[in-house]
Amino acid sequence: MNVGKKLRKFIFLNVFAMMGMSCYILADTFFISVANGTLGIAALNLTLPVYGLLFAIGSLIGIGSATRYSLCKMTDNETSRLYFSNAVMFAVLIGIGFTLLGNFFPAEILKLMGADADILSIGTEYLQIAMLFSPFFIANYTFTAFVRNDNAPNIAMAATLLSSLFNIVFDYVFMFPMHMGMRGAALATGVSPIISIGICMIHYLSKKNTIVFKWHLPSFKLLASAAGLGVVAFVGEIANSITTLVFNFILLALSGNNAVAAYGVIANIALVGTAIFNGVSQGLQPLASTSYGHGDKEDVKKILRQSLVIAVILSIVLVSAVWVFAQGLVGIFNSAQSAELAKFAVPGLRIYFLGFLVAAVNIVLAGFFSATGQGLASSLIAVSRGIIVISLMAFMLSKLFGVTGVWMAFPVTEVVTFGIAMGIQGVSKRKE
Repeated sequence: MNVGKKLRKFIFLNVFAMMGMSCYILADTFFISVANGTLGIAALNLTLPVYGLLFAIGSLIGIGSATRYSLCKMTDNETSRLYFSNAVMFAVLIGIGFTLLGNFFPAEILKLMGADADILSIGTEYLQIAMLFSPFFIANYTFTAFVRNDNAPNIAMAATLLSSLFNIVFDYVFMFPMHMGMRGAALATGVSPIISIGICMIHYLSKKNTIVFKWHLPSFKLLASAAGLGVVAFVGEIANSITTLVFNFILLALSGNNAVAAYGVIANIALVGTAIFNGVSQGLQPLASTSYGHGDKEDVKKILRQSLVIAVILSIVLVSAVWVFAQGLVGIFNSAQSAELAKFAVPGLRIYFLGFLVAAVNIVLAGFFSATGQGLASSLIAVSRGIIVISLMAFMLSKLFGVTGVWMAFPVTEVVTFGIAMGIQGVSKRKE
């Protein structure tokens, strides 16, 4: 299979997998809202930053280690063989720490997130159960990333999609027929990464597998080396939590709960858009890393060029669909038919999604820089678009244009970040 066909296969398998993950998050929220109403949603939202941190650490270790493994095995095969086991050991050790925190101090964690007595009554047990599975949440990123980089993207996709499907189905089974409520939701979510890891074992136990687990003392040096290439994935996971926090504070001050609810609708739909382009970014990574490691500059350029073309086409289709169907999309989440919410959300959705026309390019460039060992460049793009610039734009534009300025913050941030990315790309070309 030539590099173009292989790239398209890797990208679309990852896009489907990431979209599957975004849909399970939406389903999780829907079932909890039906079972526990607004208190359930509030409790879930207060625990989301904890999930975000677990996923961010998992991606930092797992995706960073898998990328470093692909780059390193071309020149130092012996060292490259240590990255998988090192990632698994650190994932488990850090995960155990979170498990202990979650089970000894669940109420304190929820209070830190802003929970009141009503939330504590249903959220404490949910958090305790969910955090029992912390090692699996973190380690899952390592298992799927290494499977993908070991030329088995179809298994990585199956692991992600089937574990997400399990979560959706057993959310319903545990919460309703078995009457477990929030405990059932936590259990279904906690077991899902175990399902994913189990599916990945199909590859690890096959003859095609080239990844080995070697017992050795956990190496902070290897972890630091991997983490430098995992920052993009880390920021991608943690940025949504930070952005949501900033936007909520601003919107609450500007127009109260209706504006915040409108942002909740926009953010939920935007999860799907982000998932699409993260899928493109992660799909190019194994091939870009391998070609770069072989010193094949023509293939590296071809991979970047075709990935950008795919991302831009997908962004045009996505934004066009949102502009045409904005009213209907908002209606799905607006069961109370609130005219006030629709007034904010429909134009907000259209303005916000314009950012994906540029975000598609930025996300792909950040992933490409990471895949080719340019950790600093990829980190700069990721931190700019995910944390620093978007926070500044939200504060500045909201002062000038009110709620509309908040929606504008995302597209303006992506344009600013694109300028930064082009500057980095220019410097990179001059060094060639």
